[in-house]
Amino acid sequence: MAAAAILAAMVIAACGSNSPSASSSSRSGAHLTYAQAQQAAVNVAGCMRAHGVTNFPDPTSPRAFKDAFSSSAAQSPAFQSAQAACRHLLPGGGQPSQSNPPSHAQIAAGLAFARCLRSHGFPDFPDPTNSGQLTHEMLASAGINLHQPAVVQAAGACVRVTHGFITTADVARFVAGR
Repeated sequence: MAAAAILAAMVIAACGSNSPSASSSSRSGAHLTYAQAQQAAVNVAGCMRAHGVTNFPDPTSPRAFKDAFSSSAAQSPAFQSAQAACRHLLPGGGQPSQSNPPSHAQIAAGLAFARCLRSHGFPDFPDPTNSGQLTHEMLASAGINLHQPAVVQAAGACVRVTHGFITTADVARFVAGR
């Protein structure tokens, strides 16, 4: 299983509502409570260690958990084998669902990020779509050049307003087209 799929599944789960009325379906990965997402992350961390990745960290935040899967160690055969063995513990089996809408927290994080970029000198920076998408095409249409150092610097400063839902690594991947 690709690390990106696990990351996406956990970010989707971790972005779930803190509300007790949120769905308790851990199968779909949609709208998990934070406690449910955290428990899933703890279970995956234990499984990864049990399958030979002895230095796999406990998840302390969505960002920390995501960073564990984007480390250079994630490319090793042992890590990839452990991922495959542990994916059943992830919401939806580790497969991000294309049919589930983004959570309120994900939408709020994306909107806060766009608002922050507008306040950092890019007044035409677009909001993400209702489905949470922000594409290279949307930015180009708004006259935003991703390769302009000021854009990357502002994006790096604005990740803080997303409380871990968007990281500097996410920004770098987006700029690189991945």
